[in-house]
Amino acid sequence: MNDAFTPRRDFLKQTGLGLTGLALGSLVSPLPSARAAGANDRVRVAVIGCGGQGRGAHIAGLTNIAEEANVELVAVCDPDAERRAMGSEAGNGAKAMSDFRQMLDDDSIDAVWVATPDHWHVPAAILAMQAGKHVYVEKPCSHNVREGRALVEASKKHNRIVQHGTQMRSNGGFQEAVAMLREGKIGDVMIARVWNIQKRNDIGHLQPSEPPTHLDYDMWVGPAPMVPYQENRSHYNWHWWYNFGTGDAGNDGVHEFDLARWGLGVNEHPTTVSAIGGKYFFDDDQQFPDTMTATFEYPSGEASPPKQLVFEMRLWSTSYPYNVDSGIEFYGTKGKMFISRRGKLQLWNDRNKSEPIEVSGPLQMNVVNNHKAFLAAIRGEGPQTADAVTAHLSASLCHLANISTRVGRTLHFDKTTETIKDDSDANNLLGREYREGHWAIPTTV
Repeated sequence: MNDAFTPRRDFLKQTGLGLTGLALGSLVSPLPSARAAGANDRVRVAVIGCGGQGRGAHIAGLTNIAEEANVELVAVCDPDAERRAMGSEAGNGAKAMSDFRQMLDDDSIDAVWVATPDHWHVPAAILAMQAGKHVYVEKPCSHNVREGRALVEASKKHNRIVQHGTQMRSNGGFQEAVAMLREGKIGDVMIARVWNIQKRNDIGHLQPSEPPTHLDYDMWVGPAPMVPYQENRSHYNWHWWYNFGTGDAGNDGVHEFDLARWGLGVNEHPTTVSAIGGKYFFDDDQQFPDTMTATFEYPSGEASPPKQLVFEMRLWSTSYPYNVDSGIEFYGTKGKMFISRRGKLQLWNDRNKSEPIEVSGPLQMNVVNNHKAFLAAIRGEGPQTADAVTAHLSASLCHLANISTRVGRTLHFDKTTETIKDDSDANNLLGREYREGHWAIPTTV
């Protein structure tokens, strides 16, 4: 049966969900752990990257649930000595490492969290899987489409679990809302309109300079092409540079892309991508757009018509729909649903009349729930919420939108070969160049 018409109680049951259940996304079978075999085994983990998300969300989160989840944070890693020390402190004295290959050599470590800049996500994840570790990788899972495919293939080859940092899939309120869409609450879901609207900072115009003494800049750049150190393309601001980030479509928009695709019920790539935008507001060194409108078309299937996903990004405004900076409107043949990770949920019928709707779980992202889902999957106690395929399909939307905007053309994407038809310039942007001979170049790219 097409799950778009499966009653919600059955849908939740089929996917291993109750109101506090773990998974609704891809229904892969749990994989065996490298070492931990059951609920009574303590899962030993390490975190690569001690910046804001690595330290504040992952190191602190894992430390806080250590006893409850029977997990032990044993090591942290960062090429910045100051951040490394803060990470160790936040992790109750977890061993601090400057080179994550040290933790990969430790056979007692079952899983690693990759909370690095985007350009390190797939290289570090693949090396970890090659070393027998399961991997939690921050969003977006990849720097580009080809690396996303490499992540998927490595997960299959090494039989390792990959959990993506799109944590709405691990939170009960979103699971319930999507289950309502599946049971036909608004009929056939045809279109999702997504927005990421916020006021970002100007990063200014700077010149190359010597890196600070506490930063191993060579390690920080890793397999990306080497460029001179520049202060406004290092910590956090790396998001806005082609070499290291994926712009705000990948930084923040990926959360909405993921929920929109989930709600639409599309588990494949779009075949047409058309995006326009650019730097309309900022006069600084950022390379990615501050303004973007992108439309993705999914082809019809055996039991469904074509579907659209529309993405709006404005990084210079605080004027946004429903008074939330990020949200999604799902348009169906029998109504509309609005949902936001800022805790909002509304419903209208096919006569545009508001109707009551509620869920028992919170409509807010909770990283700890994503941690627990990952640990449960490692132990074989439940299905995953966001595996490598799920991650790749959502992250690719960010990449394709960026490419279409960059070349200024509509893309016709072959979802099977993952290539762009009749456009060599755009096709070249599906991957990237690497620093010649670097030890971390993904082997499956």
